[in-house]
Amino acid sequence: MNALSPARLRLGVNIDHVATIRNARGGAHPDPVRAAQIVAAVGGDGITAHLREDRRHIRDEDLARIQASTSLPLNLEMAATDEMLDIALRHKPHAACIVPERREERTTEGGLDAAGQHNRLAPIVQRLSDAGIRVSLFIAPEMRQLDAAIRLGAPVVEFHTGEYAHAEGDARAVELKRLADMAALAARNGIEPHAGHGLTYDNVQPVAAIPQIAELNIGHYLIGEAVFVGLEHAVRRMRELMDAARG
Repeated sequence: MNALSPARLRLGVNIDHVATIRNARGGAHPDPVRAAQIVAAVGGDGITAHLREDRRHIRDEDLARIQASTSLPLNLEMAATDEMLDIALRHKPHAACIVPERREERTTEGGLDAAGQHNRLAPIVQRLSDAGIRVSLFIAPEMRQLDAAIRLGAPVVEFHTGEYAHAEGDARAVELKRLADMAALAARNGIEPHAGHGLTYDNVQPVAAIPQIAELNIGHYLIGEAVFVGLEHAVRRMRELMDAARG
């Protein structure tokens, strides 16, 4: 696929919170592997999983099981630590999205400070790339962070859409324009722009309509909807909305 003109907006489904429910009780149910298989069956384009330092949801052994259970590409969300780098190099996922991580946060609360952490990130990006793993940086849609991604040689950025998702009225329009402007700039610099965080049925279409964005990664909302309507229906509905927005 040409990074500058994606033919179809891809949907990556984050299955972390299937594992969160499993871990709340212990045991093996519900199994995130089954979720990955359902996503593959109903039109998802990839599986995203965040292996956190405290293993609060996805566990190490889940990664190989997910990779073995479906042909969908695995996007491993990971902190920029030596431990996570070793795990990524061992499992060799299709992609590794480097995200900020603080143990006390409930979810990823903002974008990676790629500009401020350049020296820490550079060797990690290089080693992942040398291993054939597509590197993505999860950043705010800001010029300073995009410039850092360009300097680091990252082929992909995923723009944090939390500010857009939580804004209202005119403020949301401002955030949407910022996303669109940064996506266009990324594409002009040969970087494939993705987006994710806080996207729902109600707010996904304006982001999906941004022509340069190649992929959306959505998790918490889809797993929450699945409680009421089932994962198949939730993923299909999101896929329909994305396709309608892209036209």
